[in-house]
Amino acid sequence: MKIGFIGLGNVGGKLSGSLLRNGADLRVHDLNADLKADFVARGAIDGESPAQMMRACDVVITCLPSPAASAAVVEEMLPEIGEGKIWLEMSTTDEAEVKRLGALVIARGGAAVDCPVSGGCHRAATGNISIFAGCDRATFERVLPLLTIMGRRVLHTGEIGSASVLKVMTNYLATGHLLMLCEALTTMKAAGMDLATTYEAIRISSGTSFVHETESQLILSGSRCVDFTMDLILKDIGLFQQIAERNGVPLEISPMIIDLMRDGQARYGDRAQSDRMIERLEEATGLDITAPGFPTELVDDEPEERGAEVRPTF
Repeated sequence: MKIGFIGLGNVGGKLSGSLLRNGADLRVHDLNADLKADFVARGAIDGESPAQMMRACDVVITCLPSPAASAAVVEEMLPEIGEGKIWLEMSTTDEAEVKRLGALVIARGGAAVDCPVSGGCHRAATGNISIFAGCDRATFERVLPLLTIMGRRVLHTGEIGSASVLKVMTNYLATGHLLMLCEALTTMKAAGMDLATTYEAIRISSGTSFVHETESQLILSGSRCVDFTMDLILKDIGLFQQIAERNGVPLEISPMIIDLMRDGQARYGDRAQSDRMIERLEEATGLDITAPGFPTELVDDEPEERGAEVRPTF
């Protein structure tokens, strides 16, 4: 199977790295020539353009920063799509847009999958990230062997668009817990608690989460670099808010989270790391929310293995 990968950024570079590391016949493309050159130096083929990649490949994967970027790439690939071709969208994107683009691909005889990932860049780097896949079952079975190279746990979520709905929901939950952890850690510091002990108390309790066990470490070490920026968070939680509005759900917490993240972006910049939200409270209180011994970057300690499909438990 010849595979094309478009978008070699923080997430896409790691997912495509797993393909390359595992011997895939890989063509790559990115607007950043340096990123593309690095992959070519490691054995990938320069895909040259989206249209040429779709012409040459069985599957073309996109992992791009916005729905508009994905739309531009798909429109360029469309004339080359026909029977047997697959477009696999690994960006975090809008449900309605991925359905629209998927319909264009399917109308030309191809297949389309929305396939976002969840679990952090450190797990994307080792092929241990989780993957949601929205498409018909027959298409899912065609792409599952490919997905299990890039991810450890692969969930078929239903028809195209369903994976994108679930993905922005998970990012909404992660953002909410990040903001709550910022408040919890600052309050504990103000109350005189040791922050390493506080971290452990949360970790072994009902208050823990994936976000705590990863991002709290980066907050406390002072690195505050989770490889996920405020503009991307605002895109994702905004998409979640739109889903709620389209379905008549009067959310109360979501608008507050959006306002807080907008304030952080205004203070620290559009592309500031999301973990810098702790600095709003450091500035307000004069407290230093750091502790010795915490890592400055996340490392996946789960050994790399071929992934597998997971199914709903209940």
